[in-house]
Amino acid sequence: MEETLKIIVLVKHVPDAQFDRHLTGEGYTTDRDESILSELDEYALEAALQLAEARGGAKAGNQVIALSMGASGAVNAVKKSLQMGATEGVHLTDSALAGSDAAATSLALAAAIRHLGTGAPVDLILTGMASTDGETSLVPAQLAERLGLPQVTFASSLTVDGGRLTARRDADTYSETVEATLPAVVSVTDQINEPRYPNFKGIIAAKRKSITTLSLADIGVDPAHVGHAGSWTTVTAAEERPPRTAGTIITDEGDAGVRLVDFLAAQKLL
Repeated sequence: MEETLKIIVLVKHVPDAQFDRHLTGEGYTTDRDESILSELDEYALEAALQLAEARGGAKAGNQVIALSMGASGAVNAVKKSLQMGATEGVHLTDSALAGSDAAATSLALAAAIRHLGTGAPVDLILTGMASTDGETSLVPAQLAERLGLPQVTFASSLTVDGGRLTARRDADTYSETVEATLPAVVSVTDQINEPRYPNFKGIIAAKRKSITTLSLADIGVDPAHVGHAGSWTTVTAAEERPPRTAGTIITDEGDAGVRLVDFLAAQKLL
């Protein structure tokens, strides 16, 4: 029997791509009224669930903890994770977190992970390859640096054997296999698996699972180090994108090819 794992999966509540995105407030933060669990984080959650299930699942003592940071609505990302199979959820929420950039976010999440590692240490932290709103891919690397852990980014396959993990990273023309010791931080791509859908049994079971709410005071973070005050970057201006204009229509009167070339040349596309 393999050793059990305690895995934390970072899950983010992001604006639904079906709707237009809007900025709000003086800090030009994203309006998250119509938000869902980030699709890319579902791959990380599925990877964690598969690792846990291969070792006997929750009955054998494996833990898959879904951790989300955000305002009150972010708890919905945790609930969806529980429906998919996570064993427990954690919601880090505090008004001082509003406006946090990647650096401030990684600081708060690192403190939350340390807090969750009290008693039983965390073996693995999994994330998606990026958030579908910011799309920076910065948090996993910053998180590993703050925690002093090995990091593997953009893993398209992942196995754990004892105290070591093995991951494959795929580039355009080659693949590489890398290894790291546990505990570690790993971001996974959307090629690693096919995330499961919550079924009726999972939805009912999720209602009995616990969600812990943490504040900055709980994890020992000074509010001045997060939010707008603690961020390394800031948005100084933003404006709505201009409405789409009608395209150029070329009617073929025997010279359409020439006119098309002239148009492309004028747009500096040739």
